[in-house]
Order: sequence, then C-alpha cells, then structure tokens
Amino acid sequence: MEINFERATPEDAEALVKVEVAAFHSDTPIYGVPLGGPPGYESVDMMLEKIAEAEAFKIVADGQIVGGIVLYIHDEDYHLDLLFIDPAYHNLGIGTRAMQFLEATYPAATRWTLDTPQYAVRNQHFYEKFGYRKVSEQTFEDGFVLLAYEKKVD
Repeated sequence: MEINFERATPEDAEALVKVEVAAFHSDTPIYGVPLGGPPGYESVDMMLEKIAEAEAFKIVADGQIVGGIVLYIHDEDYHLDLLFIDPAYHNLGIGTRAMQFLEATYPAATRWTLDTPQYAVRNQHFYEKFGYRKVSEQTFEDGFVLLAYEKKVD
C-alpha cells in the first residue's frame, strides 16, 4: 500500500470530515463512550477553516483519503490539533508514518504539543511511544478529561 501526505485543499474538506467522523466514532465501541469528538469534528465548514488557517494534510492510501492532520504553528511551538485515520486503516503503521512525516517536515520545531481524551488509552500509548509526556489535564463540567501532552526537541 502506497501512503502519501499531501496538502489538504478545500475540495478535500468533505472527504476529510467523513473520515474524521468515522475515526472519532470508532472510540465508542472500544472505550464505551458516547459518540462524539472535538468541537466541530462533524463540520465541513470547520474543516474548511482549518485548511485555510493551519497546516492541513490529507493522508492518501492508494489514491483514497484515509486520514488527516491539522497542525498549528506558533513560533517554534507546533500544536498537533488533529491526527485521524479511518478505522479500516488502523494498525497498518499509518499513524507512525504520519508522526515521522511531521517531524521530518518541520525540523525547526523545538516543542510539540497535543491533547487527547483521558479515556483514549490507545492514543496515550501511541504518543508516548514518540516521546510525548503528559504535562497536565483539564476536567470539564460534564466530567470529560482532556490530557495535554508535550514533546521537547533539543
């Protein structure tokens, strides 16, 4: 399977959202949580905004969009806002390749950050494998807990 990382365009927004929804909804049977995702995850308009204002990529396998990446850059700090992969393509090394792509594409980064839900143990293990460390957690009124991760690059 050939995997490519390409800049996302407005024409990709609908396909990206479809994959994003499937990816976040795949957490429900794994963790027993309600269907959901980050604010705006089901919105094509929100994806269009992210494509316009951030570093947005589509992950393409054999010509089909199977995932996406959204990255915000603030000076030398790089925030991984979204990394999602179609559940049909999980456990094929695509996430690992995505992380390697990001680090190779942005060698000037001195600090990477990201957030992931506390219940998403699989995500935590994945990010920790790449040197990310939990630095804080935020509990919302509804009991949802979001973990903040950081990776410093020397």
